[in-house]
Amino acid sequence: MILTDTHTHLYYETDSTKRAQLIQRCAENNIGRLFLPNVEASSVPLVFSLVNTFPDICYPMLGLHPCSVKADWENELSIIQKASAQNKIVAIGEIGIDLYWDKTTLPEQIQAFKTQIAWAKALKLPIVIHCRDAFNEVFEVLHEEQGEDLRGIFHCFTGTLEQAQQVINLGFYLGIGGVVTYKNAGLDKVVSQIDLNRIVLETDSPYLTPVPYRGKPNESSYLIYIAQKVADLHQIDIETVAAITTKNSEHIFGV
Repeated sequence: MILTDTHTHLYYETDSTKRAQLIQRCAENNIGRLFLPNVEASSVPLVFSLVNTFPDICYPMLGLHPCSVKADWENELSIIQKASAQNKIVAIGEIGIDLYWDKTTLPEQIQAFKTQIAWAKALKLPIVIHCRDAFNEVFEVLHEEQGEDLRGIFHCFTGTLEQAQQVINLGFYLGIGGVVTYKNAGLDKVVSQIDLNRIVLETDSPYLTPVPYRGKPNESSYLIYIAQKVADLHQIDIETVAAITTKNSEHIFGV
């Protein structure tokens, strides 16, 4: 059984001993593939430090997180684009729109989002979308940019069944994380009705820790709890969930 964490910021742990322990716990829980999105220019070297240390299981993706779209966002994009050209990456991400923290930067967020979608198309890479309190805004951009060359993952999907269907209709996959284990979130009812062929698993570590460790820092080894919850919702074994979701990740990222 091989589980794939399609979205983890495990590189935030820079202590080499603790980092090795995190990777070891992944191995103990059959998490054999880790996909690492950066968030701004300063996190690019952190991503590649982890990838270079554990090249057999870590895969880099690069993008400018919408919450990192500040006054100097164009310079940040330039640095990230240069890194994308100099290194092998598997996706552009995480990118998108976030109106939870700051609505005033919406025009710039949209511009940065569209610019990075253009990179992905040029490089023939998938995108990994961050969408928070901005479903309509993200979808407006995606409808403008849609085509066979636009594909990827809706990271940390927590929407309704109708929104899930909209995502799927655009050819995207749903990234399901720790929220599916939260008792009153409602995501469990949505996931139980979604075809597993359109789902990938993620932790978003160190955030959104699943039950039973909710309230503590998340880590990629906890993906096992998310996978088990999805298995329970679909009334199948965890090995089947692992096989399907890992195959989906291979289809998306090409690795």
